[in-house]
Amino acid sequence: MHTTSQAPIDGTGVPSRTVPTPGSADETARPSAAVAARGVRARVGAYVALTKPRIIELLLVTTVPTMILAAGGFPGFWLVVATLVGGTLAAASANVYNCYLDRDIDEMMNRTKRRPLVTGEVTPRAALVFATVLGVVALVWFAVLVNALSAWLTFAAIAIYVVGYTMILKRRTPQNIVWGGIAGCMPVFIGWSAVADSLSWAAVALFLVIFFWTPPHYWPLSIKFKRDYENAGVPMLPVVADDRKVAREMIVYGLAMVASSLALWPLAGMTWVYGVVATVLGVWFMTSCVTMLRRAQDPSRGKIGAMKVFHASITYLTLLFVAVAVDVFLPF
Repeated sequence: MHTTSQAPIDGTGVPSRTVPTPGSADETARPSAAVAARGVRARVGAYVALTKPRIIELLLVTTVPTMILAAGGFPGFWLVVATLVGGTLAAASANVYNCYLDRDIDEMMNRTKRRPLVTGEVTPRAALVFATVLGVVALVWFAVLVNALSAWLTFAAIAIYVVGYTMILKRRTPQNIVWGGIAGCMPVFIGWSAVADSLSWAAVALFLVIFFWTPPHYWPLSIKFKRDYENAGVPMLPVVADDRKVAREMIVYGLAMVASSLALWPLAGMTWVYGVVATVLGVWFMTSCVTMLRRAQDPSRGKIGAMKVFHASITYLTLLFVAVAVDVFLPF
């Protein structure tokens, strides 16, 4: 029987390229390799998704300006890299633990029902091992390449988020995000200690900025996904209180946040430029919170615009910490 193993002759008399027989190894190798590559990418993507990279980005935004302020200038490229890598690993570990512990309620929420532990892309055991490896590597990384204080603060950050927030507070109290939010403040302490191997009152002021910023940042998001939290039995403040109460508490925390940002001015010896920027940003953000309260009190003013406040909070924090970094290099 004739096969295609013998190359046919083309019009020039030169054997043409061999055409693979259907079902031959040459024909199946490429699709199989492509499928395997897609499978690897999908699996890696699932593990990355467990780390919640968008949350990590926001945490790192606060770290570098803090390090610049602590150093009174740029603290050194390799120290910054080491701190950011260690911080990324630590935050990733905490987030994966969170996904592991919350996989039951994630399955009940539209916002989270496509997370890899819910869809089965990653098994619970694999996620637990992944989280533990990330955490151990982060702690060793800080201890070896940065300093012991940063390593201990990193351990505290992971413990507060995993045990304090996820395991104890989240399902029990509407103040969960307030006290659990301490974990999100820790990158400030870690960044400061990486440079100074100590803490200071200026670091405390930055810590308090993020601490008081967390409720008016997260509660608007909780309003948008209120039904999800209700279905999952998670008592976020917008689930157990009306929008007016939520907005009023946001204003209280927002005012404390602005006060903390202004306290940094004398504590860190910042210039008048930082003072002006912090004041303007504070007034702008508080205006958005007051607008939300007015609309909650009087629906005829329109939708409360919770997500506008959520996005405004991200802009506020980003610009404030940019101002912290830039102020250090001003010539006056």
